[in-house]
Amino acid sequence: MKAAIFYQAHQPLVVEEWPTPQPGPGQVLVKVAACGLCHTDLHYIDHGTPTFKKPPLILGHEISGTITARGADVTWREGDRVLLPAVYGCGQCALCRYGRENVCERMVMFGNNVHGGYAEYVIAPAKDIFALPDEIPLVEGAIIADATTTPYHAVVNRGQVKPGDKVVVFGCGGIGLNVVQVAAAVGAQVIAVDIVAQKLAWARQLGAQLALDATSYERIDKEILKLTNGGADVSFEAIGNPVVQGQAFNSLRTGGRFVVVGFADKPTTLNLGKVMYREIEIIGSLGCRAVDYPRVLELVRQGKIKVKELVTARFALDDINTGLDTLRAGHGIRSVITP
Repeated sequence: MKAAIFYQAHQPLVVEEWPTPQPGPGQVLVKVAACGLCHTDLHYIDHGTPTFKKPPLILGHEISGTITARGADVTWREGDRVLLPAVYGCGQCALCRYGRENVCERMVMFGNNVHGGYAEYVIAPAKDIFALPDEIPLVEGAIIADATTTPYHAVVNRGQVKPGDKVVVFGCGGIGLNVVQVAAAVGAQVIAVDIVAQKLAWARQLGAQLALDATSYERIDKEILKLTNGGADVSFEAIGNPVVQGQAFNSLRTGGRFVVVGFADKPTTLNLGKVMYREIEIIGSLGCRAVDYPRVLELVRQGKIKVKELVTARFALDDINTGLDTLRAGHGIRSVITP
């Protein structure tokens, strides 16, 4: 099969022939229809963040496709349309038993712990994959695996957003825009913040009632305090920028909740005295629990959460480095590779 191989940081991926894997017991072989391009992969490629499986490695964790072969003890059928979760748990550790399999003690991530979807085929555990409804397009449906489910978990489970809550979302990239639309879908009043006009326009289309250019204000956090009459109930930071994290934190009302969604490789400084005195919660959010995937798929199937409109570019596997350059430049909402 053809695959894009990650050999080392600060080098482009190498598209070459790679052995087609064969499914073992409890596994399926999936012909990849699409795999989303995600900033997580840029952390490995551009910044040297280590992967759990040492290179050479096939990256990519937003995967949709069809089953082409299956191992023993598998009830899925060849030709079934499926979505692969970005991460999956062991099902046996204490965290999995507590219903927090997204932070499993032995968590496995495609394109990190095992080979991922920047290839024509990928192996997946049959117990962890999901049927993709016919109403959801196979290619665009790939981004559900992270760009949609991760925001759902952040908004519903970690942010505990309720109808009528005042929510502010800092960063309107692929993840942030989906935080906007999920928060709007559950009935929140959403303010989106970014510095790119096109992203702010998309945020409005996805349900933001206000979309603010942070560069237009001396203190964007103070502007939000004024607009919300004292501060947001919940703020989300979806970039991983220490300065922006401070802005999101300072935009909250007393008793508010700050949800950290963006990965940061640099430390940030927050006033813990304010956390104590004003009872502000700081919440981390990673991925999505397996139990929530069917809920998200149903919301997408019903059209309450959009995915097709968010895929703004497709790239052939041979053009994956061009696609990654598009991601680096911040063009579009979400791009996918179609092997």
